[in-house]
Amino acid sequence: MKIIAGLGNPGKKYDKTKHNTGFMAMDYYLNEKGLSLDKNKFEGLWTKQKINNKDVILLEPQTFMNESGRSVAQAANFFKVKPEDILIIHDDMDMPIGKIRIRADGKSGGHNGIKSIVRDLGTEKFNRLKIGIRHPQKASVVSWVLTPFNEEQQKLMDDAFSTSVKIIDDFIAGHDSQYLMNKYN
Repeated sequence: MKIIAGLGNPGKKYDKTKHNTGFMAMDYYLNEKGLSLDKNKFEGLWTKQKINNKDVILLEPQTFMNESGRSVAQAANFFKVKPEDILIIHDDMDMPIGKIRIRADGKSGGHNGIKSIVRDLGTEKFNRLKIGIRHPQKASVVSWVLTPFNEEQQKLMDDAFSTSVKIIDDFIAGHDSQYLMNKYN
């Protein structure tokens, strides 16, 4: 079994903001597959599906970004999913808008959602699908991550979301992070 979790903040006021890139990627995937998050448990919205003959939990934590780990850990513990079978989708300010990078493990890079997951899973050894949102340079980080993409930026993000569908499917199919890095980084 695999868990795919997209990170973001719940609520209308955060809907299309850059910090909700993980939610947007997950929503894009769900839309492409004709699925929806039909359950509310583990402090998140989720669904269990059979995709390519594999059991998969698709999850959007509703704890706010900085406490995402609580939701991910609850689902992982309940379904007995090992950290290496978890893929977390999140924004990354250290990459250009729409750039994708896969990581097998590692530090949080200052991302509070990832810090929370490391803390609550008790390990850094889970997979990440990072999607660039660019650093704001002169603007404040908080105001940058809590504003929407402009039209040009959204086109780059839509391309990234389209690629993320293929990455998620490859992860579900059992390809390891090294394969995914070689193919998509």
